[in-house]
Amino acid sequence: MSAPIESNRPGSAAILRRGSWKRVDVDGTTSDARLLKSKLGGEFTHTDPWRVMRIQSEFVQGFDALSNIGPAVSVFGSARTKPGSVGYQVGVEVGRLLAEQEVAVITGGGPGSMEAANKGAREAGGLSVGLGIELPFEQGMNQWVGLGVDFRYFFARKTMFVKYAQGFIVLPGGLGTLDELFEAMVLVQTRKVTQFPIVLIGTDFWRPVLDWIRTTMVDEGVVSAEDVDIVKLVDSAEEAVDLVMAGGVREQVEAWRQRIED
Repeated sequence: MSAPIESNRPGSAAILRRGSWKRVDVDGTTSDARLLKSKLGGEFTHTDPWRVMRIQSEFVQGFDALSNIGPAVSVFGSARTKPGSVGYQVGVEVGRLLAEQEVAVITGGGPGSMEAANKGAREAGGLSVGLGIELPFEQGMNQWVGLGVDFRYFFARKTMFVKYAQGFIVLPGGLGTLDELFEAMVLVQTRKVTQFPIVLIGTDFWRPVLDWIRTTMVDEGVVSAEDVDIVKLVDSAEEAVDLVMAGGVREQVEAWRQRIED
């Protein structure tokens, strides 16, 4: 494994090749929290307009760091998944199988399932990407991230998950995982993105969520029955990787190979 190379540039997203980052100010709040906090009077004129420049710089650095990673799949899952557990091993297998298909693995860069997918990709010789986020509780980039970008703002980070991936594989997870999953489903439903496979791993975990959508949301008429078909449900890493590859990622890999050869 190569020696750590870190960027200490202040301000915008920190791009790193290896390292752990802390982006919480001394008052214990995050940039997202300060941005969303309501202010009375004219105080915002001294702060919010300048945050626009910081937000812009996060997008610019993210685009610059990720624009040439090639075909990629974003892998989501709980930060609380324990190393050595069945769920962790599934994450490792997902990362390994994607890397063997010459597909980069993008995660949130943290522990648990994210670490597992990064580990599988790195050990298989693939590109292992982590998109970190500042939180009140420090996590830092896991040791298996090969290319990392640290963000202050969730919305800038979430853009990168979709823009530079050709599909999602979602392991069991919590609120953050649900947030990323449902945003992807909305983008597909509204045709903001096309040919974008979304695969859930873990029938026992995810089926109650899908059943609730079918039996409550569809019955209430707030979503269409075909919206549930946006996602595929499987129980193994092999099935998940096969589905995303068949969902358009394989063609992206072939096009990328041709581009390199030319």
